[in-house]
Amino acid sequence: MIHIITTGGTIEGLDYDSENNQTQENKISIEDFFRSANVSFSYSIENVLNKDSRFITDGDRQLLVDKIKATSAKKIVLTHGTFTMEDTAKYIGKLNLKKTIVLVGSFVLGTSNGTDAPFNLGYAICSVQFLKPDVYVAMNGTIFHWKNVTKNLETNKFEQL
Repeated sequence: MIHIITTGGTIEGLDYDSENNQTQENKISIEDFFRSANVSFSYSIENVLNKDSRFITDGDRQLLVDKIKATSAKKIVLTHGTFTMEDTAKYIGKLNLKKTIVLVGSFVLGTSNGTDAPFNLGYAICSVQFLKPDVYVAMNGTIFHWKNVTKNLETNKFEQL
């Protein structure tokens, strides 16, 4: 069983110009991606936040930790906006929760043509099944350990530190 925790953001086709103003109305759910891919693995989805990651606080991160601790699943995919994904990975990684947790997002709105969302989500689902318990970021075909990841704002890609 893979437990997917969602936080909103670009992967779900949501765009924001401020904390309380969502500018993109077309939303795609993680369930929509799975339906179109005709997946056969066992999963559950829990929608926890509906926020742009620029506005995710440590209080929100603690809520995500509480949800991770509360589930019996040992394999968790956490959808997250890319702006502060590395911050959340580090926040969770320091806690040594003894579960395999993979954070994933997209750079292009999940509702747009040419989005990287389905690829990244599929890559994260595959990764979570084979990685040892710890916290990782899976983006654009690369897996990063929580201690060794940064987002390069010039190239708009994740890199090792």
